[in-house]
Amino acid sequence: MDVTLASWFVIFPDQDLSPDLLDRVRNLAGPDSSQVVPHPSGRPWLVGRWSDDEMTVCAVGEVRLAVAGVCSLNAAELASRAGRIRATADIEAVLSGAHGSFHVLASVAGRCYVRGSFSGKRRVYRAEVDGVTVCADRAHVLARLSGAEVDTAQLALRLAGVAVPHPLTDSASWSGVGAVPPAEAVELKPGGGVRALRWWQAPAADLPLREAAAGLRKALRRAVALRVRPGDVVAADLSGGMDSTSLCFLAAEAGARLVTMTLHWSAPTNEDRAYATLAAQRLPHVEHLVFPAGDLPACFAGLDERLDPGDGPSLVKRDRLTQQRLAEEMRSHGTRLRLSGHGGDHVVQPPAAYVHGLLRRSPAAGLRHAAGLRARSRQPLGATAKALLDRRSYASWLAHAAERLRVPAPLMDFGWGVRPQLPFWASDQAVESCREQLRAAARDAIPLHRERSRHAWIAVVQQAGLGDAHFSHDAALAGLPLHTPFCDDAVVEAALAARPHEAASPWSYKPLLAAAMDALVPGPVLRRTTKDHCMPEWQEGLRRQRHTLAAWAEDSRLVAAGVADEAKLRRALLSPGLLSGGVSELEATLAAEAWLRDVEHQETLNRSRELNDAPIAR
Repeated sequence: MDVTLASWFVIFPDQDLSPDLLDRVRNLAGPDSSQVVPHPSGRPWLVGRWSDDEMTVCAVGEVRLAVAGVCSLNAAELASRAGRIRATADIEAVLSGAHGSFHVLASVAGRCYVRGSFSGKRRVYRAEVDGVTVCADRAHVLARLSGAEVDTAQLALRLAGVAVPHPLTDSASWSGVGAVPPAEAVELKPGGGVRALRWWQAPAADLPLREAAAGLRKALRRAVALRVRPGDVVAADLSGGMDSTSLCFLAAEAGARLVTMTLHWSAPTNEDRAYATLAAQRLPHVEHLVFPAGDLPACFAGLDERLDPGDGPSLVKRDRLTQQRLAEEMRSHGTRLRLSGHGGDHVVQPPAAYVHGLLRRSPAAGLRHAAGLRARSRQPLGATAKALLDRRSYASWLAHAAERLRVPAPLMDFGWGVRPQLPFWASDQAVESCREQLRAAARDAIPLHRERSRHAWIAVVQQAGLGDAHFSHDAALAGLPLHTPFCDDAVVEAALAARPHEAASPWSYKPLLAAAMDALVPGPVLRRTTKDHCMPEWQEGLRRQRHTLAAWAEDSRLVAAGVADEAKLRRALLSPGLLSGGVSELEATLAAEAWLRDVEHQETLNRSRELNDAPIAR
């Protein structure tokens, strides 16, 4: 794959490497763009492609320490802390209090240490290359170095959309490339040994609403101020929802001059623009731009354009060209970065599973919350009661899910998460593959937390982080860096410290964030209970792509890989407007099909370049 368009790094253990491995890594970065930071021994440690504002590296005696991403520590502060490190076990304590969204990389006494962010936005992958275990922040870099093939079993799982459960979410899309769980770090020993270390623990969920809200406000304020300086011209989403509006007011508080953007969807009941306009009228130093949907590229526009494939199928395919157009517009107004409220839905409000634990701690309160949620979802009383009485372990829940991949999931569930469901066009081979993976996971799976409500909340946070990684990748290619403060680990921890039944409520929307932003964000926005959609644009976008969808139906890469049933996929692609459900699964399918075509295209380009670079025989 062509990996020269984005920043990335590879971590090598402190040992001798095969003669050409370093050259191969440098060639991926480009002859004039590669950077190399050595271990104290002189062997290569950190190799890749990055700019000065994406990586801070310091060397103090026999210690090498780096942070990649957005971090509150400058070079001098990082070096001061590095001086206190004697072993890899010291690293997390030394970095305590640092906030932002970043990787931590270190070389200490011959041992490498690498971890990403708990939210999952900053990922770490590992693979064996030429007999050596190496780590990287990009799966496709390791795939290229190791010659890995696409993992069709993982591709089958991706047809379930965002409902892939832990630990199967911690998987890469290539055979032989593994994803490190976000709460774990990897230690590479000089002799080739590898050890997993847990670096993150969930906070106790015991803070009352007012106290938790104060902590969340402080964390969000620091996250925004870390990215914004007084007088900066900053692009910011202003959807009219609570998440993006909160960031706009925090950025204004930090002294930014905002260029805000609101998408005006066509549905006559859509209220986004009205709330966004109300907020813009209260913001100082703001230029508020409204983009009618008809003036932007249609949903799914550019579906047939081949791109850098990234680390896996991306669910942001739907509005890629729209986001590219917005980035161009924002850059023309002098902005240097863009703030987005992505992740707020997942971070500040726990899933309905919180009621399961509440019912056992406080039956009266649990029944009230359950009744309120049932009324909102219009779920039958019997199904609600059955879900509330369910006491299955996480392993049993996974095993049960394995047998129900063809059965529609309930609208609301108090279980360990959203049960995965495969679309009707998934092949029998794909269903059996997913079933085997779920059964294998059930044999030794450890939940993200012993309480199902906490597990479910952490799982959706990491789902947001993984989505954020795709958003950020596309934004980097569009030339306007995207920042999502809700996915910062400090913000996540502040939210998770709240009592779940106070952070969520059937009778109000995002009470934790509303309390955190009280007296800063206009009251009508904090009291808003509606959430709009772009379904008319979604349907129209698919209609405009009918020729591409027809071509894909006749020559599907998913069918060739054995993941989709040819006749059933053709029916879905030729008549998407007739689907009674499966919107998420159809988007996931289009993303997987497009990704396979992107991978194929890049492999063709790579072979062509290798032939052009090969010496001519005389």
